[in-house]
Amino acid sequence: MNSIIEYLTGMDALTDQIIATDLLISVKSGIRNYSMAITETVHPEIKEILGRHLDEALDMHERLSSYMAEKGWYHAFEPKEQINLNLQNIDTALNLPIL
Repeated sequence: MNSIIEYLTGMDALTDQIIATDLLISVKSGIRNYSMAITETVHPEIKEILGRHLDEALDMHERLSSYMAEKGWYHAFEPKEQINLNLQNIDTALNLPIL
């Protein structure tokens, strides 16, 4: 995003957090989908391929969630903190200027 637009919209500090959160949501969706696909197939080679993809997605989830926790963007073990962070993000989004 253009740095001037980021500054004007208040997104300059949140851009990395938004990208990481979006990626985490996508990875979680992929994990769910791979898990469902593994249980639906009977072909051993397809199960193996899907299992490898699932392992990679789980690894990505671990690395990404750890990164986000280090940055203070994800509080998996502190639900109240995560709710407060989500409420702050909602408030920020609702107060963005309309261009």
